[in-house]
Amino acid sequence: MPPPLAPTGWTARIVWLGQVADRGVSLTSVPLQSLDARFGGIPGDSHFGATRKADGRVAAQYARGTPIRNTRELSIVSREELDAIAAEMGLPALDAAWLGATMMVEGLPDFTLLPPSARLQVEGAGATLVVDMENHPCALPAREIERRHPGKGALFRKAAVRRRGVTAWVEREGCLQLGDVLRLHLPTQPPWPHEAGPLQRADPAP
Repeated sequence: MPPPLAPTGWTARIVWLGQVADRGVSLTSVPLQSLDARFGGIPGDSHFGATRKADGRVAAQYARGTPIRNTRELSIVSREELDAIAAEMGLPALDAAWLGATMMVEGLPDFTLLPPSARLQVEGAGATLVVDMENHPCALPAREIERRHPGKGALFRKAAVRRRGVTAWVEREGCLQLGDVLRLHLPTQPPWPHEAGPLQRADPAP
């Protein structure tokens, strides 16, 4: 029997790191050379903390403002997907900072489609991040893009579908540094057979 959570031959490399101190002021991340990953996320980041307030993403489960476990400690995007978004929008490049990202990686195809509970672990059993779920496109990055490229912001949400990256939380504390190699670990259980998978469902209405 395979282990319930198995390392794969796939790896990614950290190519960008950043944090947002106050998303109420600006979504744009400040680039950094390294981040201290703690059980509450990244100290100093606006998403740091063991809990968060329920928002529209979990409106079917909780009343807005209900304290819930924070599984959105980090926002992770991929260089390959940001390049694809930029190309579709007619931009020369898309800066991860404009999306309020915590980390950008390269090397994993279809990064946004990683399954929930996948792990990204720094080689050598270092800091370990658990994928929560796909980070669906929203209007906030569109505003940041529009400020820099007038007329382009409105194109973001459509171009970023299935490319916006994932949210994640810290399972093992440690340091994250530019150039670190992350090993992908995947759960080995089959999909639940009684419900169509996310790729078979129609996208929610905007």
